[in-house]
Amino acid sequence: MRLAYVARAIEAAPTLAVRIAEGVLLDVVAADRLFGLGLGPASSIKALAERGKDGLARLAATVDAATAIEAAGHDLAAVTLDEATAFFYPPVPDPSKFLAVGKNYRAHLSELERNGLIREMPNEPTGFIKLNAAIAPHRGFVRRPEGITTFDYEPELAFVIGERASGVSAANALDHVLGVTAFNDLTAREVQKREVESGTRFWTAKNMPGFGPVGPYVVTLDEIADLGDLWLSCSVNGEQRLRFSTRDQIHSIEKIIEHFSGVIPLEPGDLMATGCQAGTAFGHSNAAELFLKPGDVVDVSLETYMTLRTHVI
Repeated sequence: MRLAYVARAIEAAPTLAVRIAEGVLLDVVAADRLFGLGLGPASSIKALAERGKDGLARLAATVDAATAIEAAGHDLAAVTLDEATAFFYPPVPDPSKFLAVGKNYRAHLSELERNGLIREMPNEPTGFIKLNAAIAPHRGFVRRPEGITTFDYEPELAFVIGERASGVSAANALDHVLGVTAFNDLTAREVQKREVESGTRFWTAKNMPGFGPVGPYVVTLDEIADLGDLWLSCSVNGEQRLRFSTRDQIHSIEKIIEHFSGVIPLEPGDLMATGCQAGTAFGHSNAAELFLKPGDVVDVSLETYMTLRTHVI
């Protein structure tokens, strides 16, 4: 299933929806109520994660019932939303934690070192925190901070924890994942460089307002044949800037969960990003031309599944 947290309009309350056809989203709570199904599906992706396997079963039953009702000749217009006009919220706007793994692609690791953005080579998964206040939705507007000229994009695969994970082995790690989504780890490079030079880690450079676009969907793992062979790409104003496969990751999702759950319990709804490959603006000789500017439109695609759009203002 492809899950979204959406509303019909900005002033309307968001709800859990499932993509049931090209451009069509089913409001599962409204469908359950209108048709008297009595299945009680979760009303948000975080609530769904907290309910575990029972929550997924109720959700699937709701979708199956609604599509059967449609097949019998009933109109679902009252309980569906148009993807083109729906207002997307971040899939999980309020995770208990949002951990972003850094330095997880060898070429990007070398790129960071060449540009003075790291001083050491890690021998285990490393990460930093993205604040909830930085999380932004699909089709959101992100202001380039005053005085920032090296505003960069980082397309990444992220995932949502679906079952509490504490001391989990890599072999069992995927049992604790609800699904995957797209993420853009927006970064102010000049601030990042100052932080490294001062001995701190990526903090303010990664957490300015709107610096964490996520979504628009969470794709459950049953739809994905191989997490180690997903393609991500990033384009700015329609021009492709970067494309890479998760096969190049140093640490897989399974290893990331094993490492971090050994010291920090991961809760349902927690978000984790898996890093970016080399090729973002700062790694190019013409970086000044490539850094994001007001008016730019940035698309991060988890190919075949979703595209996350951000407007720079």
